[in-house]
Amino acid sequence: MPLLRAPLKPLAPLLLAVVLAACGRAAPSLPAPMAGKRVEGRRGMVAASHPDAAAAGAQLLAAGGNAVDAFVATAFALSVTDISQTGLGGGGAMTYYDATARRAEHLSFYPRAGEDAGWARPDTGRARGPGRAAATPGMVAGLLAAHAKWGVRPLAEVMAPAIRLAREGFIVSPLLSRTIASSRAKLQAEPEAAALLMPGGEPLRPGDRLVQATLATTLEAIRDGGAAAFYTGGIAERLSADVRQQGGLITAGDMNRYPVTWMRPLCTPWRGHTVLGAPPPLGGSVVLEMLQLAEASGLTAAGALTDRPAAAVQLADAMRVATADGRWRGDPAVLAVPARGVSHPAYAASRVAALQVAPGDTVRLGDPWALDSAAVPAGCAAQDPYPAAARSAAAGSGAAASAGDDAAEGTSFTSHLSVVDAAGNAVAATTTVGVLFGSGVYTDGFFLNSAGSNFDGRTRGTNRYANSTMSPTVILEGGQVRLVIGAAGSQYIQPAITQVALRLLAFGEDPYAAIAAPRLHASPGTREVEVEPGFTSAVYAGLVARGYRPSSRVADITFGGVHAVYVRRDGVRIGVADPRRDGVAVGQ
Repeated sequence: MPLLRAPLKPLAPLLLAVVLAACGRAAPSLPAPMAGKRVEGRRGMVAASHPDAAAAGAQLLAAGGNAVDAFVATAFALSVTDISQTGLGGGGAMTYYDATARRAEHLSFYPRAGEDAGWARPDTGRARGPGRAAATPGMVAGLLAAHAKWGVRPLAEVMAPAIRLAREGFIVSPLLSRTIASSRAKLQAEPEAAALLMPGGEPLRPGDRLVQATLATTLEAIRDGGAAAFYTGGIAERLSADVRQQGGLITAGDMNRYPVTWMRPLCTPWRGHTVLGAPPPLGGSVVLEMLQLAEASGLTAAGALTDRPAAAVQLADAMRVATADGRWRGDPAVLAVPARGVSHPAYAASRVAALQVAPGDTVRLGDPWALDSAAVPAGCAAQDPYPAAARSAAAGSGAAASAGDDAAEGTSFTSHLSVVDAAGNAVAATTTVGVLFGSGVYTDGFFLNSAGSNFDGRTRGTNRYANSTMSPTVILEGGQVRLVIGAAGSQYIQPAITQVALRLLAFGEDPYAAIAAPRLHASPGTREVEVEPGFTSAVYAGLVARGYRPSSRVADITFGGVHAVYVRRDGVRIGVADPRRDGVAVGQ
């Protein structure tokens, strides 16, 4: 596979034209100090974790595509340009809002355990092969299923930008260069990947051009043959053989039978808005509970976070309680998960007392089961939201959510994109390969995910989806999209989304200011609270007075990468990309 170290070359002319046109028409009133981080437009808008990928989505919008066409084009392009975070060997989920029908849908295509009985046993081997972390990838199935159901442009047109970026190459970003350097040992275990990303033994640098001919061939096969080209035949057989040779469990049959899952989104009313979140096994219920706790505790009346010690303390306390309740998790097809109850406003009211638990003390789980079957809250009935769990109907139902070992998801990385089209349709989509470069298994030009490591003692088993904190979220006001948001960063995803939504919708901050503002992160069972620089001294002192032990965290990619589109009441779309990552917004 050729790689050329060359001076910076321009993007493909059409992509560049889209970016320049967007910049020319959409100069922000409050410019961000970094290129493309805050962009205004009156028609379509894409915010994503790589400039070329965002431009790919914007190209589809400009050609008459809708939000789903733009999502699929962007996600395939990210599979080329953001390969340490996402790719064909990963998976994800999308929350979609149809502005005409005024109805939301959710599509899950997260990696999945297969038929091998080894999935039901803990993987405790110290010298385990990298293949053991890989679960059956769902990315290709999910993107194609979404396009087939909702897209309006031909698949070949939607995939063309990604194929061009793989075949002709793209310019390596600072983030990709850093992730290659930090993953040197993993990449060296795969000679083909090492030759591609570390030619001559040295990681690619910003400004180098990365050409991925093998990946281009795989993308072309998917374009021409659809899902069957990826999940049956040579690609599936080589994938299974490579994984099993390295200690993994994926079979060719697992690939042949991979299912996507159409689901109803979680829904909760919040401050005059309707919040639509990702159902289990994803982590939307935690975001919805955090927002409800902020309201029930009075945090939303604080007016700000950056200089308000009491508000920062309340936020940290709410994070600990909602994260503890995040232990209600698992594939709902085989485990009863009361996510609807956890998301209910009355459940948050019942959990306010738990906010007083001292930092470091055990936050006991609440009991959301009674509210899980309660009437749908006002404002959510029109969305036909995620149903009540059949508590007695599935293996493991009713088991203590704290039972079993924990999944090691704490170092996972991810990619999120948000889209709003001219008609007001919206997509929030989060995709991932897990930890950087996933399991490290490299086949047919892409890396296999590490989602198999996300199973814990209660959720482990055959033929089921892995757990994830992913939370692609759409927030409505009066049936109109107000905020499309999601984040990357494993356990930092849910708190990052919550903090941005609070700043935007409760405190009225500018969208870029809300995303760029300093964040904090607190977890149950520890006094540690991670803090970014930028809060006032009084905030740090207030956390100490509460009993927390603040630890300094420099803003970086693991502390959450938020990409969002905010729609003002006058219809202007404001796309924002997190300065902690390399992404941009591109609009019309």
